[in-house]
Amino acid sequence: MTESFFPPPETADEDGILGFTDTLNTEMLVDAYSHGIFPWPYEEATVLWVSPPKRSVLFFDRLHVSTRLKRFFRHYPFTLKISERFDDVLEACASVPRRGQDGTWITQKIKRAYKEFHRLGFAHSFEAYGEDGSLAGGMYGISLGGIFCGESMFHFQTGGSKFALLAAVATLKNCGVSLLDTQVLNPLLERFGAQEIDRSEFLKILNGRIGRPLTAEFLRSRATLPEIGT
Repeated sequence: MTESFFPPPETADEDGILGFTDTLNTEMLVDAYSHGIFPWPYEEATVLWVSPPKRSVLFFDRLHVSTRLKRFFRHYPFTLKISERFDDVLEACASVPRRGQDGTWITQKIKRAYKEFHRLGFAHSFEAYGEDGSLAGGMYGISLGGIFCGESMFHFQTGGSKFALLAAVATLKNCGVSLLDTQVLNPLLERFGAQEIDRSEFLKILNGRIGRPLTAEFLRSRATLPEIGT
């Protein structure tokens, strides 16, 4: 692993915080993600850099899709596009209200940095479109070769974000990726089969799978709809 601008992840405090900066740019993002670190905005002016002691991950071979969700997708089909409207997905993730949250962690500083990260080929969006052709939901994240780091999801139509997540898993699996870094576990991710592993285990996995980011063109060529079964 290359030398990092950041302190070693193992030196983080009990909350996983390594430090903070007033700046955020793509060079810092490449460095951070390559070493198992991600930004966590504290406020518009300050970015915390964290590597939590427990990391939420979704191993694709442990994906779980409920019978109820399978039935829903059979009767409400979506279509998939990849990185066609990344900026719109990012803006929607920042603006769509979320239950139990007063605001968003996606600050203007985050928006600027990740839009540039997308233009450099590291950040991608998986987009769900409804039957009328409108954007129904989506998710975005960071490609590190054999691992993909999920950042945020949203939906305008019921099921849109879940379809985008499942389509991302199916497509990434078809590209040789076997793991989605979901960072922090929540009830939705847990229902899909995400679990927490120790930071040391995550870093070992990361070191073994990190590589050049998958291009949008390659992802589109391997695009696959969710395997929801019957």
